[in-house]
Amino acid sequence: MSKIIAIAVPKGGVGKTTTAVNLAVGLSIAEKKTLLLDLDYSGACSIALGFTPEMIRGDIFNVFSFTKSLEQVIHKTDIPNLDFIPSSLLSFENEERMNRLSKNNALLRTLLHIELITYDYIIIDCPPYLHGMTKNALLAADSVLLPVNASNFSLDAIKKMLNHIQWIRTIGNRNLQIEGILLTMYESNTKVTAIVKEELNSLYPDYLLQTTIPKNIKISEATFHKKPILLYDVLSNGSQAYLHLSQEILSRHKNKSNPASRNL
Repeated sequence: MSKIIAIAVPKGGVGKTTTAVNLAVGLSIAEKKTLLLDLDYSGACSIALGFTPEMIRGDIFNVFSFTKSLEQVIHKTDIPNLDFIPSSLLSFENEERMNRLSKNNALLRTLLHIELITYDYIIIDCPPYLHGMTKNALLAADSVLLPVNASNFSLDAIKKMLNHIQWIRTIGNRNLQIEGILLTMYESNTKVTAIVKEELNSLYPDYLLQTTIPKNIKISEATFHKKPILLYDVLSNGSQAYLHLSQEILSRHKNKSNPASRNL
């Protein structure tokens, strides 16, 4: 049975999609058969993996609107062990329709748990808000990874997200766990980063991951060149951090006493 990890936080600009893509790549490098599922209407995962619109033969909108099956929209990537289900930019009308379709809270959970049993990991990139597709993802997921950068707004987003996870547990996914809080765009020599990290350690010591993702120009360059950082420059600090993240998560899953898997 797949381990389903949702990458979610109600704040943009924290490296959510970058984390989803590179975690999926890192797990595939570790020889885990992995599926990356993009639920963000921006379609940023497609860009990060080098997919052009002409290469996409169907997306998650087609699945939710019952015009294609989930298997029909799975795309092979150039990376061994990594498959991908894209999301595409939607018109206003189709976005409204998708929001209506996403009210079927059990749909994604049913699809993933019944039809996709061949994957070791399913990584879901969620939109930067809590309703609609994010709600569907959290009801389907086994755990949630929360990326945040060093700002007061991110601390507020974490609190909001943790409260939302508690609510999700009460309405249909009582086993949803916290995979961890990931500090991104980390600058060790800045005062604000030190303050935020200390605050996270104080408030959520069981959930803050050891791995931090540094602020690294190579990560931005990789996005520009439409490649995951792990393929663009494997020796860069950003690439090594994402490799460490995938190994930390794999290690935690081997440890049944993983503290980040405890309830809030």
